[in-house]
Amino acid sequence: MNIRKAWLVFRKDWLEIKRNWQVLLPILILPIMFAVVFPLIISVISALPAEEMNSGDFQALFDLLPLDTQALIGQMTQTQLSVYVLALYIFAPLFLIIPIMTSSVLASDSFAGERERKTIEALLATPISDSELFLGKTLVSFIPAMIVTIASFATYTIILDLATLSLFNGVLLLPNLTWIIMILGVAPTLALCSIGLTVLISAKVKGFKEAQQISVLLLLPVMGLMFGQIFGILILGPALLVALIAILAAMDVAIFYVGIKIFHREEILSKM
Repeated sequence: MNIRKAWLVFRKDWLEIKRNWQVLLPILILPIMFAVVFPLIISVISALPAEEMNSGDFQALFDLLPLDTQALIGQMTQTQLSVYVLALYIFAPLFLIIPIMTSSVLASDSFAGERERKTIEALLATPISDSELFLGKTLVSFIPAMIVTIASFATYTIILDLATLSLFNGVLLLPNLTWIIMILGVAPTLALCSIGLTVLISAKVKGFKEAQQISVLLLLPVMGLMFGQIFGILILGPALLVALIAILAAMDVAIFYVGIKIFHREEILSKM
């Protein structure tokens, strides 16, 4: 496999994506909302009177936290406790939606979008192997998805820390080990899993919107993590996240191995 040829596919696709607002808007709006709106919600909550807070709603989640964390939050006020749980635990799984949504939108456009724009014939006629084409399509989804994910996390961190600095007496809530593992470990492996599946779907269906709608199903496991944490069924701590990374990495290897084996450009042309 020639990486340089795969990189040429990446550059060609990225030039087209930058001009397509139908693709760009979905991958920009959601991260902006998460990175800016969530901290503002927390800022409003931090200004509420302590008597309006009810930490009993999070009791099941508290019971799953490590003992050192339980000891820490045991010294907090009701307002601090509510903000701490929302900022670091309730909103955490939602940030895993960003790499899935961003990468799936880009991957959905990888073949189905080109088929709609009538530009895929020239691409499929270029002198590159199927595996190089597959890798190039993966890179054009993965790299922007991770840039958006890391940028949104950095923005969320800055705004959150500024909004809660006085509430926590100068202590910064983020970044912490759990979030670093989630953003730099879980997010990339989750994005690759999403991309691999979506590129295969995109190569089989006729249109961009059809491929994108099918890829939304990949959000269901993340929503399960979110509700599991809210209702105190599980806690996204470092140990669970590392195990999740190992599972996703194994899935990535399997998906891309199968993808390269079954991906054939002739089949795509026959469906046009």
